[in-house]
Amino acid sequence: MKKLLELIVCLFHPLAVILIWIDLFTRRDISSGAKLAWAIFSLIPLVPFLYVLTGGDLW
Repeated sequence: MKKLLELIVCLFHPLAVILIWIDLFTRRDISSGAKLAWAIFSLIPLVPFLYVLTGGDLW
């Protein structure tokens, strides 16, 4: 049951992506190329799913 709840929490990733994009849009201290790289990289929910699927034993 705990694993199921953790996977459901991972589905909040789209909200996090939107918040990241808003933050990137307002930042002036990084270049456009870096903004684009972060915007694309933030679409990949790799870390949350790896953390949940490994039982929180990444480190």
